[in-house]
Amino acid sequence: MTGSTAMPGAFTHPGRHRVAVLVRNGLLTMEFGIVHRLFGQARSADGTPLYEVVTCTTEPGALRTDADVTLHVAHGPEPLAEANTVIVPASDEDYDPRCGALSAPLAAAFTLIRPGTRIASICTGSFVLAAAGLLDGRRATTHWRSAEQFRRMYPRVDLDPDVLYTDEDGVLTAAGVASGIDLCLHMIRSDHGAAVANEVARGTVVSPHRDGGQAQFIRRPVPEPGISSTGRARAWALRHLDRPISLRELAEQESMSVRTFTRRFRDEVGVSPGRWLALQRVERARQLLEETDLPVDRIALDSGFGTAASLRQHLQAVLGVPPSTYRATFRGSAPRPAVPERAAEPCGGVPVSAPSR
Repeated sequence: MTGSTAMPGAFTHPGRHRVAVLVRNGLLTMEFGIVHRLFGQARSADGTPLYEVVTCTTEPGALRTDADVTLHVAHGPEPLAEANTVIVPASDEDYDPRCGALSAPLAAAFTLIRPGTRIASICTGSFVLAAAGLLDGRRATTHWRSAEQFRRMYPRVDLDPDVLYTDEDGVLTAAGVASGIDLCLHMIRSDHGAAVANEVARGTVVSPHRDGGQAQFIRRPVPEPGISSTGRARAWALRHLDRPISLRELAEQESMSVRTFTRRFRDEVGVSPGRWLALQRVERARQLLEETDLPVDRIALDSGFGTAASLRQHLQAVLGVPPSTYRATFRGSAPRPAVPERAAEPCGGVPVSAPSR
């Protein structure tokens, strides 16, 4: 594998959001590819690339990977000083419990990162962010297999091993390898709205948003034969988001008791039915705010919140902004046609990395 042949230390498109991928020996190649693939596909309405991605390391040259290829990295750490976002993928060195502190070259590289730069890790790249002190007092995640080791090494971090990713004040962490996809889509969505992120997801042939957290991937006993899932209930709920939906109604779709349904739902999806339903309503509201001229009162009804006040409360809690601010940020000035009446569809955008406790 060969990196850029440009001279080290330079982004060539100053008008784009600059993403620096800081790689290390033992790089997990899938995570490296995720960042380039997803950010590289993000386009504006006129087809202009929205990001420039540059790979860098502490010392240019050949880099060992977890595959039978060697990555040649042309850039040293200099791009970190120009980056708007820095992403640290995992390395097989992260699994060595003796590596609890940054190496001198890596520590020096981190000093180049400007204050206010968004910094993210994928999988056990979170060990690097923790060693740099960036996660102290913050909520973070890592791969569930490494959670106990992480807790022992970095007790000042508020570790949540059940989620796919976290985002706290511009410092982000993703749980496992593929959850790097969820994290990158979340960052694209935060920067440019759900429409751009959903288009990237379609181009990558992945779901724009996965329900629940990594708790659903932790090894559990195999269910008894013949036990049904909760998929029918979720599909039914998405077709009826504009009306009140009770837990009993959801359970009836699967011919289960409320207690059994609630337990099965959490096992499969990773969050409670109520939390999942609220997030789907937020997603429907986001879609309508971005794609239509409908007034907020109507959007509140169509997404099942009932009142504009309830919609504002939920958007503020999940997205940190009211509906008017969200629409002004992510909806273009040119009018768009109203979305026709149809069944609501799950579309990306709500970070389930912050379930209610």
